[in-house]
Amino acid sequence: MFIDSHCHLSFPELLGDITGQLAAMRAANVDQAICICTTMEEFDTVLGLATAHEALFATVGVHPDNEGVIEPTVADLVERGAHAKVVAIGETGLDYYRLGERSVADVEWQRERLRVHVRAARQLAKPLVVHTRSASADTLRILAEEGADAVGGVFHCFTETAEVARAALDMGFHISFSGILTFKNAQDLRDIATWVPLDRCLIETDSPYLAPVPYRGKRNSPAYVPHVAVEMARLKGLPVAELAEATSANTRALFSLPSAPGAST
Repeated sequence: MFIDSHCHLSFPELLGDITGQLAAMRAANVDQAICICTTMEEFDTVLGLATAHEALFATVGVHPDNEGVIEPTVADLVERGAHAKVVAIGETGLDYYRLGERSVADVEWQRERLRVHVRAARQLAKPLVVHTRSASADTLRILAEEGADAVGGVFHCFTETAEVARAALDMGFHISFSGILTFKNAQDLRDIATWVPLDRCLIETDSPYLAPVPYRGKRNSPAYVPHVAVEMARLKGLPVAELAEATSANTRALFSLPSAPGAST
């Protein structure tokens, strides 16, 4: 019924309880989840989860916040991204939120890393998973310059402005909403979720972070993605089952996922 389009089951908070996480997903009618890679060092673990469990899928990429890690080449990403269980390139993007005493010019390596990911995605004809924080203008500019519209993808855990959402949609990207949608102080985000076309919406947890109400402040889990769906269904005036069907269909189409065996409908 539901798909978590972005989670981090490879992170220590969740990796030690994979059996429990999968059982909780089944109990919550979460049929599939995409395990997102954030470093090349992490990739083998992410892919191992995807190959060991039919309901899980992988990505390959390096998060823009990660420094002092292996810097991938286009060839590195293409080699790993060619695996049948790797459904996207990323999480990639730009993040200027934690610059500290550095200037935007000092993090040119982030912008070059994003270009590498887009080039790999284009070679593989696989979508991008995009993270952007306090850097939307540069993110959109580089995606446009590198021809990311040829593959599309998703702006995950969206928290940017309506203008950024429109620009992403115009480039052929989807918008994914997380548990932040349920937070009391997120009315601007709820307004955006209301008007983003249903056929361009995904839902996610970004677990183990950003647990939705009523679990806010606790460890998040893919099993909690139905709470995001409930809020989005309320905003769009739809039955939850219809919202779940639409976002699951969107996720499967974007990432070329198979139908879930025995999936709820």
